Amino acid sequence: MAGNLGLGQSPTAVKMVVVNSPSQELALTNLAYCSTHDLRKFAIPGSSTTMVLVGDFAVLSLSSHSEIADGHIALNALQRRNTKVSSGDQISVVTFSPPENCTLNLLILELDNVKAKANKNDQVDAIILAEHLRKKFVNQVMTIGQRVSFEFLGVKYIFTVNRAMVEAHEKSNAIERGIITIETYIVFEVVSSSGIKIINQRETANSNIFRQKEFNLQNLGIGGLDAEFMNIFRRAFASRVFPPHVTNKLGIKYTKGLLLFGPPGAGKTLLARQIGKLLNGREPKVVNGPEVLSKFVGESEKNVRDLFADAEQEQRTRGDQSDLHIIIFDEIDAICKSRGSIHNDTGVHDSLVNQLLSKIDGVDALNNVLLIGMTNRKDLLEDALLRPGRLEVHVEIKLPDEDGRLQILQIHTNKLNENSFLAADVNLRTLAARTKNFSGAELEGAVKSAVSFAMNREISMDDLTKPLTGKNIKVTMNDFLNGVQEIIPLFGASTDDLDQCRLNGIIDCGQKHKDIYEKGTLLVKNFKESKHFPLITFFLEGPAGSGKTAMAATFAIESGFPYVKIVSPNSMNGLSESSKCARIIKVFEDAYRSQLSMIILDDIERLCFTKLSVLALLYSWFFECVLVSELMDYSSSGQRFSNMTLQTLLSLLKKFPPKGNKLLVIGTTSEVDFLGSLGMCSTLYVIYHVPTLATEDLRTALKHLNVFAEDDIDVVAEELHDVSLMRLYSILKIASAIESSNGSSGKQMIDIISFYKALSDAQG
Repeated sequence: MAGNLGLGQSPTAVKMVVVNSPSQELALTNLAYCSTHDLRKFAIPGSSTTMVLVGDFAVLSLSSHSEIADGHIALNALQRRNTKVSSGDQISVVTFSPPENCTLNLLILELDNVKAKANKNDQVDAIILAEHLRKKFVNQVMTIGQRVSFEFLGVKYIFTVNRAMVEAHEKSNAIERGIITIETYIVFEVVSSSGIKIINQRETANSNIFRQKEFNLQNLGIGGLDAEFMNIFRRAFASRVFPPHVTNKLGIKYTKGLLLFGPPGAGKTLLARQIGKLLNGREPKVVNGPEVLSKFVGESEKNVRDLFADAEQEQRTRGDQSDLHIIIFDEIDAICKSRGSIHNDTGVHDSLVNQLLSKIDGVDALNNVLLIGMTNRKDLLEDALLRPGRLEVHVEIKLPDEDGRLQILQIHTNKLNENSFLAADVNLRTLAARTKNFSGAELEGAVKSAVSFAMNREISMDDLTKPLTGKNIKVTMNDFLNGVQEIIPLFGASTDDLDQCRLNGIIDCGQKHKDIYEKGTLLVKNFKESKHFPLITFFLEGPAGSGKTAMAATFAIESGFPYVKIVSPNSMNGLSESSKCARIIKVFEDAYRSQLSMIILDDIERLCFTKLSVLALLYSWFFECVLVSELMDYSSSGQRFSNMTLQTLLSLLKKFPPKGNKLLVIGTTSEVDFLGSLGMCSTLYVIYHVPTLATEDLRTALKHLNVFAEDDIDVVAEELHDVSLMRLYSILKIASAIESSNGSSGKQMIDIISFYKALSDAQG
C-alpha cells in the first residue's frame, strides 16, 4: 500500500524568489539551493538534512550556495516545471518534517532520454543503475508524478516516479511520497519512444507477476484448495516474484512445469484455469491432450513445437524481459504415456514425448514458459517427464474435507443468497457434513439439482405457457437434501449394492450370530477411532448361505464410512484375468483417496477361481511340461485358481494406505481351508466363523420371520436340524423357501406343507 508524508510542526511559509541553478552539475543533484542565512531559517534542530515543501507539490532537500542571495531559491528546469513557476516568480517555501515509517520499500520509475535524438539502442543495466540512483538520491523525498534529471555513464536521463510504496500503512488522501534509502528496491519502466532497453530486470513479471494484490480463492470460485494453492505458489511462483539477479545469486532456476493430478471433478482444471488468469503474462494456451494427435506423419510433433513457438521468438528478442508464457495441458496422459508402453509400428507417442521433453528442458531450454499438466492417471505418464527441471511440482488435488466442502457450497450458493432465493432453513454446514467423499463437481451438481426442485414447484404442468417471474423461488433445506440424494458420488458408499446384499435385513439367528455381530461391530468402531492401525483385514467364514454377506453389508452400512465398495464375482462376469485385476486395483486405489474406507471382498475364493479352456485341459492331461504348468497356474491346490488375481489380492491386502488414511477390508468365504493353502489367511487380523444353525437358533430365526403358527415352529425347527441336512438348509435357503411359499399362497402365514414343497424345489 502506498503511504504518504504529511507536514509536521513548521514555521510560517516564507515567500522566496525563484532563480536558476548555479551550474549544470548542481542541476543534476535534484537539490534546491539557497543562501546560508536562509538555510538556517528552515533547519530543524538535531536533523542533518533540511527538507522544504516548495509550492504545493515538491518536497526537496535544501542546501546552501555562495552565489545565491538571501530571499532566493535556486531550482532546475524540471523542478520549476513540477512546481509550475518560472525564474523571477515568487513561491511559498515551508520546512518539511517527515513522519515516522516513511522510507520507500519500492520505487517504480519510468526512464526517458533527455534529448529527443538520443541513441535508440541504449542498453541500461537495471542492477547498476538502481545502485547508482540509491547512492545519488539517498535520503531525498520522491513524490508520485515527480520528474528528476540525472547523469549515468555520461548520458543524461530523466525518470518519472510512477509508484512509491512506503512502510507506513495508514490510508490518507495526501500526496503519496517517501524517502529513498540504500534498501529501496527500484523497478524501471521505459518510455516506448526512448529506445532504452533494460537488462537484468524483468520489468513487469517480477514487480507485478500477479494481476491483483491479494488472493481470495473463494472469490475466484476455488473452494477447499487453500493448502494446494499455497504449495503451488511456494514451489512454482515464489522464485518468479524476485528479480533475476536475486535468483541468480541464490543459484536456483525457475520452475518450468507443474502437474495437477487427482480424481475426476476435484478441481484440477478449475485451479489451472484460475492460475492462468491470475498471472500477469500472456493469455494461457489451453490444449487438450488428444487435440495434439494427427493422422499425418510428423504433424503431431509439429503441433507440440507450435505451442512453444511464441515463447521461443520472444526469448530470442527480449531475453529476461520476456513475458511468462503459460501452456495448460488437459489430459496430458493422452500424449505422454511411458515410452515403449504402446506397441505399434508408428512410434508416434514416443516421438511426442521426446519432442515435449526437448522443448521443456532440452539443449535450448526456454526460461519463460510454465507448463501446467493435468491428469487422472499419473501412473501412465513417462517418468522422464516428472523429474526435476520438467514437470517437477506434483500436486495432488484430493477430495475436499468438510471445511473444503463448506467453501464449495458457499461459492455455488453465493448468488442464491445475494438474490434472496435461499430459504432461512438452509444449513450449509450440515450439508457439508452429509456430503462425504463428494468432489467439487458433484457438490455443484447437488446445488443444481436442489435449484431444479425449487424451480419445479413454481411450474404448473397444466399450463406450461404461463409466464414465470421467478420471484417466489425459494430453495429450501429439503431441496438440498433431495439434491444430495440424487447425486451419487463416484467415491462414495455403494449403498444400493449393500442393500441388495441384505434384502430381508438381518434375521435374528440366535446367540452365536449375535456374538459375531457384536464382535464385528466393536472391531469396526475401534478401527474407526484408532490412530495406530491404518489397515485391518478380517474374514467372515462359514457355509454358503449362512448370512456372511448380509452381516458384512450390515457392518458397512452401520459404520458410516464415507467410502464403501463391495467387490463380488458377479461384477466380474465376462472379464479376463487382467481386466479383473485392473478392476480390483481400481477399487483399492479409489479407497486410498478417502480418509476412511471399507472394501468388502465377497466370496473371495470365487474371485480367485478361473475357468480353463478345453484345449488347456487336454494339454494339462496329456503333457506334463513346465511351460504348460506355468500357463495353467498349477499349484498344490490344483489347476483351479488364477495366480494373477491371487497375487494381486495378496499384495493389496498387505499394502498400507497413504499416511493419514485408513482402510478396513472384510472378506467372506466358504472355503477358508482353500484360502489358507494359498497363503491368504496370513494377511488377516482375525477370522470369525459364522456357524450353521442349531435347533434353538432355528427356532429363534423362525420366530423372527413370523410366518409360521406357534405350534408349527418347533416342528419345523426339529425337522430342519436333522444331522444329515444340517449343512443343506442354510438360513438363505430357508428365507427363500418362505418367500416362495408366501408368494404362492398370498397369505402372511404359511403352512408347513407348502414350505417343505418350496424347500424341496429349491434343493432340487
